[in-house]
Amino acid sequence: MFRYQLLIEYEGSNFRGWQIQKKGKTIQGLVQEKASKLLKEKIILLGSGRTDAGVHAREQSAHFDCTNKINKFDKFIKSINYFLKKDGVSILQIRLRNKNFHARFSVKMRVYEYIIINRISSPVLEKNRSWHIMNKLDLETMKKGAKKLIGTHDFSTFRASTCRARSPIKTMKLVRIKSIKDRIIIEFRSQSFLQKQVRSMVGCLKYLGEKRWTLLKFEKALKARKRSLCAPPAPPEGLYLKQVIY
Repeated sequence: MFRYQLLIEYEGSNFRGWQIQKKGKTIQGLVQEKASKLLKEKIILLGSGRTDAGVHAREQSAHFDCTNKINKFDKFIKSINYFLKKDGVSILQIRLRNKNFHARFSVKMRVYEYIIINRISSPVLEKNRSWHIMNKLDLETMKKGAKKLIGTHDFSTFRASTCRARSPIKTMKLVRIKSIKDRIIIEFRSQSFLQKQVRSMVGCLKYLGEKRWTLLKFEKALKARKRSLCAPPAPPEGLYLKQVIY
């Protein structure tokens, strides 16, 4: 048996998320189906983690095992992308890995970014790929709030009620906010995240930027560990899985 890692880019608007479900189209299901047909054997594709419906990926990571060795990587990529391109999915790379590699359990760091378009006019080119906020956001206050998220915390406030993680305690290595003209990009780095954690944190940072919340209220919401105190989560279309680091 040979183990291969795939790096996958996708536009998540028309999918019900990464993970295979009983109903609806998913990225995992689509790539698994096309790869199985191409390799002429049934493969099981395992991803680095789930992304929710509407969330995008610049570089999702997944692996599969197969009995036949893939000799020509370029040919494989061109062939599978021919069948994936109409759905907004593209295989960026394929790598041969040893049996100790696991797309999920070998991860050292996951990097997400959230994109906000902060202007009066609605975005056209980035529609369904960003969060449009008309009110001017206070970036300096948002940056101060972002710093309070760094470190090891109980993130229960930002945890979806359906989250299956064993513990709400996570370590945020980095939360960075930068702006380029009317684009605000928020980057999050951690080994793992709770379900809807990033979108929930962005929603609370937005409240800070709009001056609906003070820094004190933001900090109290974090320390309270109560989901009911969380601001409405940011919509999925602005969220990207940027990179998975091993």
